[in-house]
Amino acid sequence: MPTSNLYFEEGKTINCGGQLIDFSSPKIMGILNVTPDSFYDGGKYCSDEEITNRAKEIIAEGADIIDIGAYSSRPGAKDISEQEESEIIFNALSIVRREFPDAIISVDTFRASIADKAITNFDVQIINDISAGEADEEMFNIIAKHNVPYIIMHMQGTPQTMQQNPTYDNVSLDIVKYFSNKVDKLRLMGVNDIVIDPGFGFGKTIEHNYQLLKNLNHFKVLNLPILAGLSRKSMLYKPLNLTANDALTATISANTIAILNGANILRVHDVKQAVESVKLVGLYNSFN
Repeated sequence: MPTSNLYFEEGKTINCGGQLIDFSSPKIMGILNVTPDSFYDGGKYCSDEEITNRAKEIIAEGADIIDIGAYSSRPGAKDISEQEESEIIFNALSIVRREFPDAIISVDTFRASIADKAITNFDVQIINDISAGEADEEMFNIIAKHNVPYIIMHMQGTPQTMQQNPTYDNVSLDIVKYFSNKVDKLRLMGVNDIVIDPGFGFGKTIEHNYQLLKNLNHFKVLNLPILAGLSRKSMLYKPLNLTANDALTATISANTIAILNGANILRVHDVKQAVESVKLVGLYNSFN
């Protein structure tokens, strides 16, 4: 399939509290982790000043969405309590919403009560759920209640178990089927705006991850926006014998491949470089 047909998604939008995000070109989601143990930037954004400066940086470098998370989902991460996650995430939301009232904010949580309060109390426009409703059976009800855009990610297992021998019959086909079932349930509940995330690194071997990246366009059969979260992940730095700190070039390369294969949102730590990748792929496609 020609890359020019994958890049442009005419008429595909999601409604974020009255603000339409148009996927005629890919959008950038900047990561603001307020947890002390994320795999790359854990502990960097814990004080009020650090949170403010990071949000300001994300916006200044051209991101369309700020994704705020307080629960580390790296392999083997500590399982923190709902109360602890709530305290951290709501403090960050109060800061970002006060300082940047017009920002489009996504909250990265699998807990329905946190999603509910984030939407109600802080006008959060998007919920980003790594478990696609598996971890909290009330999540679908909360999403339907508020009818906000909902990012569903595929994860085999939990963050604590997901890398213990993940297996698939056919990784791309298995995950397409998984999303199809989820989307059917959400549609029946009246949820309009759904984004799918194949979950790079979440219950996948390195081979699985590269199969998904190569076949990302297969997910277009679902006719939904696709999020690619590749930023500084081990699938990039381990084959190169690097660390996450050294994986910027690898991330830029992987993000570019993802865009060419149909990604509509890039979730990234390095916003400026991702924005530049989107611009260059757009220029490339304009000559095809």
